[in-house]
Amino acid sequence: MFDTIDNNNKAVAKWLLICCGLVFAMVVLGGFTRLTGSGLSMVDWRPLMGVLPPLGEAEWQRVFEMYQQSPEFRQVNAAFGVDEFKGIFWLEYLHRLLGRLIGIVFLLPFVYFLARGYIPLRHWPKYALMFVLGGLQGLLGWYMVRSGLVDVPHVSQYRLTAHLVLAFTIYAYMLWVAMSLLFPADGKAARHAWFGRAAALLALVSVTIVSGGFVAGLKAGKIYNTFPMMGDDWIPPNLMVLEPAWRNLFSNPVTAQFDHRLLAITTFVLIVIYWFRSRAAQLPQRARRAGNALLHTAILQVALGIAALLLAVPVVLGAAHQAVGMLLFTVTLFLVHALRRA
Repeated sequence: MFDTIDNNNKAVAKWLLICCGLVFAMVVLGGFTRLTGSGLSMVDWRPLMGVLPPLGEAEWQRVFEMYQQSPEFRQVNAAFGVDEFKGIFWLEYLHRLLGRLIGIVFLLPFVYFLARGYIPLRHWPKYALMFVLGGLQGLLGWYMVRSGLVDVPHVSQYRLTAHLVLAFTIYAYMLWVAMSLLFPADGKAARHAWFGRAAALLALVSVTIVSGGFVAGLKAGKIYNTFPMMGDDWIPPNLMVLEPAWRNLFSNPVTAQFDHRLLAITTFVLIVIYWFRSRAAQLPQRARRAGNALLHTAILQVALGIAALLLAVPVVLGAAHQAVGMLLFTVTLFLVHALRRA
């Protein structure tokens, strides 16, 4: 009986991990879409009928004429013809297509596992919540795109960051449930003494990622492409020029980049300190491996961040920085999970 339960849990966990992998790919593809300026190429949203791309030149011309009514075409890409339009259309189309694929890959196995009893009825609401959050993410994505289709050909940094945060939330939720199935906690065991420190690191990594969302939304990586100083200053001018003062945190590109630098460096230093001190602690083997991976991933992320900044955020480096940021979040979450009952 217990072997059957374990096998059922493993099957459900593998399915969730596949979904996590697809969400990870979705976030990375979203980064490429944003960095290549492709996100506003599709000016309508058809959740069901938009599965197929334009078929034939007449259909391409119709879709291009719709794009010509957008502020991005009028203000940025007025020289585009149909062929240039196709170049930015495909990335956004693939991004939306992958979102639909994730919904299918989640829903069909969920129904199967529920029907076969792999998922107890008392647990189905938490899986249903995953599906609902995925649907809300699609709506939020379109809400974000619409902000760039009105007057200014740039999406709102608030909506872009909210879209990113919800993607990470869905990913973290599915990954936590999958890890709990693969590594069930001993109900008699207490939290490890280092759990709180790991949770604090996860919170700091998360805040740093949120600040990165505002950097991306404001295109703040295109300014002050020097390191460690910002131009000729440690604290740049125009840091608090907006009124009220709190708006600088979310609408001033100078402040957004300064905050992200400060948070990233602080996060990196604390990860290094955590790693050094944890070597002498009695950590479970899974947590010790996660701590080592955390240090290595943090070093890679800082290197990518500095390189992307110095080169004014080329597409490949920018997308790699976003991908490794998500990997850093993953490793930190794994560490927290390993210490929850030890």
